Amino acid sequence: MPKQLTIRQLLLLAFLLAGLLPAMLVSFLGFYQARNALKKEITLDMQTHAQAIANDVAHTLTERMHNIRTWSQLELMQELQIGDVDKRLSNFLQELKQNYGDVYTDIEVVNLKHQVIASSNPKHIGNTAPVMPVWFNASLKQDTVSISPIHANVLAISHEITDNQTLQPVGYLVAYFNWQIVQNLLAAAVTPSSAAALLDERSKPIAQTSNWVEVEENNGMRVIGRLEPNHLLPPWQLHLQKARSIAIAPVQRLGYAFLALLLATLILAAVLVKPIANAITRPLQALRQFVQHAQPDANIHAPADGPPEIRALSEAFETMLHDLDSSQQQLTRAAKLAVVGEMAAAMSHEVRTPLGILRSSADILQREPKLSKEGYEVVGFIVSETERLNNLVTSLIDSARPRKPDFRPLDITALATQVVAMLKPQAEAKGINVNLTAQEATIHADAGQMTQVLMNLLQNAIQILPDNGEIEIHITPLERQVEIRIDDNGPGIPAENQAHIFEPFFTQRAGGVGLGLAIVRQIIQSHQGSILYGSSHLGGARFTISLPMMQSHL
Repeated sequence: MPKQLTIRQLLLLAFLLAGLLPAMLVSFLGFYQARNALKKEITLDMQTHAQAIANDVAHTLTERMHNIRTWSQLELMQELQIGDVDKRLSNFLQELKQNYGDVYTDIEVVNLKHQVIASSNPKHIGNTAPVMPVWFNASLKQDTVSISPIHANVLAISHEITDNQTLQPVGYLVAYFNWQIVQNLLAAAVTPSSAAALLDERSKPIAQTSNWVEVEENNGMRVIGRLEPNHLLPPWQLHLQKARSIAIAPVQRLGYAFLALLLATLILAAVLVKPIANAITRPLQALRQFVQHAQPDANIHAPADGPPEIRALSEAFETMLHDLDSSQQQLTRAAKLAVVGEMAAAMSHEVRTPLGILRSSADILQREPKLSKEGYEVVGFIVSETERLNNLVTSLIDSARPRKPDFRPLDITALATQVVAMLKPQAEAKGINVNLTAQEATIHADAGQMTQVLMNLLQNAIQILPDNGEIEIHITPLERQVEIRIDDNGPGIPAENQAHIFEPFFTQRAGGVGLGLAIVRQIIQSHQGSILYGSSHLGGARFTISLPMMQSHL
């Protein structure tokens, strides 16, 4: 008599046969949804890449325009009116060109008769500069920078030079930007299977990679990145194409994987015709399917049935997926901030050298006894503006590369008293009353960084308050922390802006940089503390800082 199948084996066989058709349907539906999601992800990735290239191009061109405007307003440009007899202006232009490498092919100063008075190329001095048509004008505050059409892979950028006395135009500063820089940006951002092109407002290519036509003829996948809209550049577009066979290769691999899964299911069903009841159980099968199909961003949950051990394993795996997703997002944000921070620090370092030269030159000019009253005023402008730019550079470096705190016992009450005393002249100049109410409190903190925090917050209040304003500072020791509260009777911060006040470069004050509060929060967080904004009983703003008396790692 043949051996009879057990009830458990019969139930398992019936379950497999009954679930084969639904499994096929689920596989097809799963592949369809996964394919759409993958295609969307591929397109989004290309779109992000295209926008990043567009932003790089916009930044490069905008920086060149700001260069020309800044240089044209230098005091040295007045040498144009005396024909640059001592060649100081030409030497300056030569140094500019050398410092910028291959960014500019030539930099010239021409008079209103289009005669080259000074040039980074001495051979061009005395020549007649060609009259170039204007492609478009870029507005920089109250100034206008003119850009001529690209010719011989060169983009001419010009800005008029005005007489400091009459404020009438006396000539132009013309910089010939090497358009190959933009071409190189595009080439560096693509792979052999992709291509990029920069199109002007008439959809005409003005820069493209060498393989653009080839990829376009093969009907590749295309996305568009737009140069960030501003008052400087026309509405240009950055088109990014990728060979379709390469772009959709992950989708094809996914299809093969689902086909292999379906074939495996068929083979498994054929094998399970024979009694294999001991090879699998229902809870384990459900858990295996969850493991195979689960993704960190998928809205699915681990099976909750089966023995306690299986349920515990399911919950642990679901928790692991959530933790992995959170960790990946945090690492991605940290990596992006680190790259931006390194770039900001590097750029800030490069700016400090010319700023120091400008400040030293202005200091020397101020000691010149024959300098006119207007000259003293212009030199004063140079000194104040270089100081402001130096403060901006310092803020960028502090934001990009925060210094690790040197934790030492610190009398925060004494420090606050000292800061109030330092800012007393500024407050008295506006008739602002600063009241400090504090109990003795000692914390472990970096004295320099805590000084920076209090100086930033109080200076912000003094600058934004009207005359005869009021500032109150309260320092209260609690059980394990110290609370510092700063109130004022100023205008406060509108509700729609309160969520952004600690973001870099956000400011409500004209001329402000927007890094002060961002650096303050960065320092407070490095001290394992917190800073919150609220409404003051005085009617203005209130900042509440909580700092631990002891650091957890001490």
